[in-house]
Amino acid sequence: MYAPSFHPGVTPLMGRRIRVRGQVQGVGFRPFVWQLAERLGITGSVRNDAEGVLILAEGPDLEAFEAALRAEAPPLARVDAVESTPFEVIARDFTIEASGHKGAETAVTPDAATCEACAREIRVPGRRQGYAFTNCTHCGPRFTILKGLPYDRAQTIMAPFTLCPACRAEYEDPADRRFHAQPVACPDCGPRLWLEPPAEDPIAEAARRLNAGQILAIKGLGGFHLACDATNPRAIATLRARKCRPTKPLALMAPLALIRAHAALTAEAEALLTDPAAPIVLLPHHGTLPEALAPGQSTLGWMLPYTPLHHLLLDATRRPLVMTSGNLSGEPQVIGNAEAREKLAAFADAFLMHDRDIARRLDDGVERLAAGGRMVLRRARGRTPGTLALPKGLPDTPVTAYGGQMKAALCLTKNGRALLSHHLGDLDDALTLGEFLKADADYAALFDHRPRAIAIDLHPDFRASRHGAERAEALGLPLIRVQHHHAHMAAALGEAGWRGGQAVGVILDGLGLGEDGTLWGGEILLGDYAGVARVAHLAPAPLPGGDLAQREPWRNALMRLDQAGLSDLADRLFPDQPRAMIRRAAAAGLNAPQSSSAGRLFDAVAAVLGIAPARLSFEGEAAMRLEALAARYPDEPGYRFALDLAALFAQIARDLPDTPPDRIAARFQNGLAETMARAARQAADAAGTRTIALSGGCFQNAGLLERTCAGLDGYTLCLPREVPANDGGLAFGQALVALARLESA
Repeated sequence: MYAPSFHPGVTPLMGRRIRVRGQVQGVGFRPFVWQLAERLGITGSVRNDAEGVLILAEGPDLEAFEAALRAEAPPLARVDAVESTPFEVIARDFTIEASGHKGAETAVTPDAATCEACAREIRVPGRRQGYAFTNCTHCGPRFTILKGLPYDRAQTIMAPFTLCPACRAEYEDPADRRFHAQPVACPDCGPRLWLEPPAEDPIAEAARRLNAGQILAIKGLGGFHLACDATNPRAIATLRARKCRPTKPLALMAPLALIRAHAALTAEAEALLTDPAAPIVLLPHHGTLPEALAPGQSTLGWMLPYTPLHHLLLDATRRPLVMTSGNLSGEPQVIGNAEAREKLAAFADAFLMHDRDIARRLDDGVERLAAGGRMVLRRARGRTPGTLALPKGLPDTPVTAYGGQMKAALCLTKNGRALLSHHLGDLDDALTLGEFLKADADYAALFDHRPRAIAIDLHPDFRASRHGAERAEALGLPLIRVQHHHAHMAAALGEAGWRGGQAVGVILDGLGLGEDGTLWGGEILLGDYAGVARVAHLAPAPLPGGDLAQREPWRNALMRLDQAGLSDLADRLFPDQPRAMIRRAAAAGLNAPQSSSAGRLFDAVAAVLGIAPARLSFEGEAAMRLEALAARYPDEPGYRFALDLAALFAQIARDLPDTPPDRIAARFQNGLAETMARAARQAADAAGTRTIALSGGCFQNAGLLERTCAGLDGYTLCLPREVPANDGGLAFGQALVALARLESA
């Protein structure tokens, strides 16, 4: 048991032992408690330990002290619980004690963007002017430098950098904003920056090269970026050619004033951009930057500079920069200097390097505003390893869930909360699979997690499923297989904290293995965490060529048009494709699985409209182009059709000769939203429930989500917010299903 230091001559007083749980380490919580105690005349002590922050307190108004722990917590803190019991306190004053024993019962703080105070400090005369690694208690790296808990400097990659006397004084002063800021450093004692090839002033030379149209590899917080001038079409074309990335949108970085000049920026969007997580935010563009940044798209992905290095570089270039992941196509982002020289040399004209290691690679997060709130598309730097509360009533059992094949992420449950990992990529790539396995071991060790059950997707050939099954067998643990769309539904319900009775799920995505052995993707489900029934779905169609149908949208269009009796139209639209062969294969059921996929329906309509290439260069390309067209007419009346879709394609065929593609796109998208909303209302009313969850990757489409929500007015909606609607949220849903089944077992 933690006991305070003994002070001779001090009479023990009855005080309180206060446990604070949540995201309370590495956020300046102890100096905050010290300052609060000084203000309220409280004596005692505070320390970090394995469970969070532990306070021994005695004084005249402990009720006000406890209330302020929640109400006045530091900006990066998240207080989940304040628990207190009577305790005999012996203390003359209030002290900050050294951390307790190692352990992992508390939340780890995500990396946080440079705060205003540090951003000012690097721009004014002083010992940190121009220093690219300036930080304080309220900002800077956390998860990307952490090696173990508790979060102390010796447990981070900053351990080799011995503090100089000036930094040591800041670090040890509870009144200083750098008190126990573990990455604290200055030019005399901290990491250093350099350019390859060498330059006297790395920032100035890097800016000169960028402004001259060169491509730079820049070491950031969670990995390397490839950067170029976002106003220079030739530089953008060079980057795309070198990286073999012909059309996938490129992320941009700029100060707020420059973003305002090029994007439609609402107050809500500005608040999201300036959040300490500093995500990439999808914003409607003004068409003032080169089309090649995001061909065929109505939005651009913007983020603010989130490290001092970024601030200094943007100050020097004075223009927006492309900041895309530094990696070979399909591989994980590069994080090491030697790795960067080896893998990025063919892309980059120069390297902006530093000697602060990266403990774990983290991509930039991607978010957008939709249906009146924030929606995470890629959960990554700045959001992880933040935790989510488990719905009340589910058992507090440690579970590990392994997600799916695409947009891989894993989830751990412990102490009434769920830790959904950062985005790990698509497991088709061997190196990404290696990162997934490393992340599994990393999270388990860092958070001292020992599962009592394993949850996986129903598809036995997913690499994540195979790994989970092998681990369950090796550990002798129960293995719980969760149907793909059930997991999506559970994730949306769980994030909303729903518990009790039945709910309806509207799940629209690419595909997932169904209970009947076919591929689902346009589903109306009814049930709860423990189980669901499929009550309605989009009419299935063959996916000729299997995986090829996901990359070649014309195949889906051919099948849907044939189903609707419009084979002649298909022949006119796709004269150069092997239609006869595909039709024969589909008729014979040769590598042509049946699927109700909404994602493939988007592909089919995009192909019919002529806005999709014969072969996609990235997942979602056709659907994103269709969404961009539909966004021009958000209020367009939708086509009216049933789940069998025949009437849909008849109406498209009728409009095709003399109606602009953007209006047809809007009529399709709005009609699909209304069709699914109508089916969901019918299912909910029949079951006597008012709760409807929306999830699946298609609901990353803001227009589709908002129109579907409008069609469900009056119902209680559970929407994807913090948990991605795409497969990045599957593991969270799987974990909830596993807990519910363990409870009922």
